[in-house]
Amino acid sequence: QVQLVESGGGLVQAGGSLRLSCAASGINFGIYRMEWYRQAPGNQRELVAGISSFGFTDYPDSVKGRFTISRDNAKNTMYLQMNSLKPEDTAVYYCRGRRSSVDYWGQGTQVTVSS
Repeated sequence: QVQLVESGGGLVQAGGSLRLSCAASGINFGIYRMEWYRQAPGNQRELVAGISSFGFTDYPDSVKGRFTISRDNAKNTMYLQMNSLKPEDTAVYYCRGRRSSVDYWGQGTQVTVSS
């Protein structure tokens, strides 16, 4: 059974930091591209960071320089370090693992940034 479990969300003041984790089980984690998405109320789910199986990373301009994605294949875990958080970063954050036509999602963790 495949599971992606996010953790590390919470309430933080603007300018603060949080580190999210996504623990994977039931998949060969190291060969999957892993991604973080977020969805705020009334908004579409958007990609905030991706990391390939080789460790190449990509970010949208909205988080570039503030968020850092990483992975530890030995621990089957992906991370998202979020610094200089803004109220507009408030959302449910989801992890996703994908390879070819296979696609798995976690259930999400809430991040709330107060002004």
